[in-house]
Amino acid sequence: ITCLDISSGGGLGVSTSTDGTMKIWQAANGEIRRLLEGHVYDVNCCRFFPSGLVVLSGGMDAQLKIWSAEDASCVVTFKGHKGGILDTAIVDRGRNVLSCSRDGTARLWDCGKSACLGVIADCGSPVNGIAVGTADNSLNLGTPEKAPSKDLSLKIHLHSPVPNCLGVGLQSRQPVFLFIGSDAFNCCTFLSSTYILAGTQDGNIYQLDVRNTNAPIQVIHRSGAPVLSLLPYRDGFIASQGDGTCFIVQQDLDYVLDLTEADCDPVYKAASWEKQIYTCCRDGIVRRYQLSDL
Repeated sequence: ITCLDISSGGGLGVSTSTDGTMKIWQAANGEIRRLLEGHVYDVNCCRFFPSGLVVLSGGMDAQLKIWSAEDASCVVTFKGHKGGILDTAIVDRGRNVLSCSRDGTARLWDCGKSACLGVIADCGSPVNGIAVGTADNSLNLGTPEKAPSKDLSLKIHLHSPVPNCLGVGLQSRQPVFLFIGSDAFNCCTFLSSTYILAGTQDGNIYQLDVRNTNAPIQVIHRSGAPVLSLLPYRDGFIASQGDGTCFIVQQDLDYVLDLTEADCDPVYKAASWEKQIYTCCRDGIVRRYQLSDL
C-alpha cells in the first residue's frame, strides 16, 4: 500500500496500491466498500476532497483521476504529465487541484472544466512532494499576469524538486522562496501560514519560516532513514520514515510520541482523524493507532 487518506468525517478511508487498484473502506473496521480500478501500474497517491465523497488519485501512468466514493465511478481523468504522478494537493474545497510528477513539473488543474490551467513550475528533475497553503500577509507572492481568482490570490504552492524546497505563488507562478537541503526532499507540508516542514532522503526534517528561508528554524534528525511523509497534527505533526518509524512531534516540537519503532519496513504514509492515526506500508496492511490507548 503506497498511500492512504481518511475522509473529513472519519467514516471512510482510501488506499492505493502497487497492484494498480484503490480501495474505499470503513475506517472503523476496515470493511471494503468500493474497489476503484482504472489506473495502469502503481497508484502513488490519493486524498479525499473536503466533502468526503470524492477522491483524487495519481499514478505511474501519468494520469490524475477523480472518483466518486459512493459508486466507484471515475468522474474525470486529467492527462498532461509525461511521467508518473508522485503527489497531489487540493485547493480549498476542490475547485482546483495540484499535481507533481517525475517529469519535473507541477501543474494546476480546473476540476469543473476538466482542464490543465498551466504548468506552475518546471524544475528539470522529479518533484516528489507538493502542498498548498494560505500565505502570510507579509509575503510577496509576485504579480499575476491576469486578475487573481478569489480562490488562488493568497495561495502559495510548496513543492520539493530534488534537492530543493521551492515555494511558488499560484497566481503569479513566480518563485517566492528557495531552500536547499542536505539531500533530496521527499515530502513537504504547511504547519501554518508562516511555518512549513520538509523531509529529506537522509532523514532530516526542516522547519522553515516562509518569510525568511535563509536558515531553518530547526532541524529534527532521528535517524538516517528517508522521511516519507509529514502530516500536521494538533500543535505539531506526524512523521514516518523508511526504517519503519512513525512518530508524533508536539508541544512546540520538543515532545515526541513514538507510534512504531524501526523494523526495516518503510511506513509510506500516515493519516489521522481525531485521536486515530492510520499508517500503511509494503506489507499491504493498514494499521490504526488509538492515541488514548498509548
